[in-house]
Amino acid sequence: MHTVWKGSISFGLVNIPIKLHAATENKDVKLRQLHKECHTPISYKKVCESCGKEVEEADIVKAYEYTKNKFVVLDAEDLENLRKENEDKAVEIIDFVKLEEIDPIYFERSYYISPDATGSKAYTLLRKTLEDSGKIGVAKIIIRSKEQLAALRVYKNTLVMETIHYPDEVRSISDVPNIPSEQIVVEKELETALMLVDQLTTTFDPDKYTDDYRTALLDLIEEKKAENTVTANNVEKELPANVTDLMSALQASLKKTKKKTPRKRTKTLKEKTS
Repeated sequence: MHTVWKGSISFGLVNIPIKLHAATENKDVKLRQLHKECHTPISYKKVCESCGKEVEEADIVKAYEYTKNKFVVLDAEDLENLRKENEDKAVEIIDFVKLEEIDPIYFERSYYISPDATGSKAYTLLRKTLEDSGKIGVAKIIIRSKEQLAALRVYKNTLVMETIHYPDEVRSISDVPNIPSEQIVVEKELETALMLVDQLTTTFDPDKYTDDYRTALLDLIEEKKAENTVTANNVEKELPANVTDLMSALQASLKKTKKKTPRKRTKTLKEKTS
């Protein structure tokens, strides 16, 4: 399984060297665009809007448009230093919360977490701690030059990291058009709807659900392949230190935590947007 990120998780003074692996994959059937006349694949070129010239990668810089047609050019070296400065940090678990306190609208993408060669014992400890406490860990991580909020939880026998949207990335429900106001529901209609729900209620089994459209599209492609295929014109192109004594680390973490002033209860993500 391909590694998309390599670093470490820390909770207290316990450090776990880990690797992240994408837990899901896109199964969409990708269709190419061809020129109808000669069946050559269509390509997209980077062209300057001002002079109309095709621009090479080496002649492109990144910039932020802070107002219409006003840009701040960002130096590639500065961006790379900023990325490395943050990416090299360990994933520190900030808080432990209950999973049900986070509304599903915040979840973005899932990653499996595997321990590095020296991290199996600490990995097992964190997994067991999450299982027995019934909590998940909330942490921060830099992935592809973006700082992400993340939830660490147990899925079967594996630690999983779910990246989470920040509150300001979730659009306000007040912007959703045509939401009906509170109206009186006819009691008979409600009873019938609840009966329907009861009849359709079952235990969730993900294996029973299939992508019927993708299956039909692949069948259509196979059918077309047998009766009508085209050959495209050939266009040539140039081509941290590991903590080994877990008990000492845990005890030191407890002492460090006791010295802190008790924090006021913070609102959950769900409460902040309600």
